Amino acid sequence: MSDIILKVANVSKRFGGLQALSDVGIEIQRGQVYGLIGPNGAGKTTFFNVLTGLYTPDSGSFELGGQPYTPTAVHEVAKAGIARTFQNIR
Repeated sequence: MSDIILKVANVSKRFGGLQALSDVGIEIQRGQVYGLIGPNGAGKTTFFNVLTGLYTPDSGSFELGGQPYTPTAVHEVAKAGIARTFQNIR
């Protein structure tokens, strides 16, 4: 069994003329801690919004626990075990 619990491959997201994400990929291994850093406008929030179902990606694929995964409604994403919080309360 693979220790990769989440795999994101070739995810892209565009807003009109702005390419917010371009072929983004990451593999998250069980038991590891990760951080995502970058300057303002680098796509960090867009990435999490795509991963958690707030935005629909234009392309790319996701696997959760080795199975294909499609981020849809936020409550379904949470049921799958992926959650997020906001820096500023909405």
